[in-house]
Amino acid sequence: MENYKNLIVWQKALALSLAIYTLTREFPADERFGLVSQMRRCAVSIPSNIAEGKLRNTNKEFVHFLRIAFGSGGELETQIEIAKRLPETAALDFTSIEFLLNEVMRMLNVMITKAGSSSA
Repeated sequence: MENYKNLIVWQKALALSLAIYTLTREFPADERFGLVSQMRRCAVSIPSNIAEGKLRNTNKEFVHFLRIAFGSGGELETQIEIAKRLPETAALDFTSIEFLLNEVMRMLNVMITKAGSSSA
């Protein structure tokens, strides 16, 4: 069985999580239990679900966890959009995070499509 740490999508999702932690340190303190917490949870959920799915014994379960990771990516994308529109965080640079999230989402989509068609 291939180790999940060898998956490029897991590596990029992990890098995304770390980048979210770095960026959210610049958010106002009153967002610590709001948007910061939500964004960090979603970001951590992506590589976590990729890893959990990879360690399952079936392709069907792997696809299921990839879909959960994809959903967390959608949540994170929405939270980034909210942060970009808030006056307190609008001036922050979201470019690299958006690029990395887009890349992870594309990779997950391809993996779900390919793995899903082989498990049908």
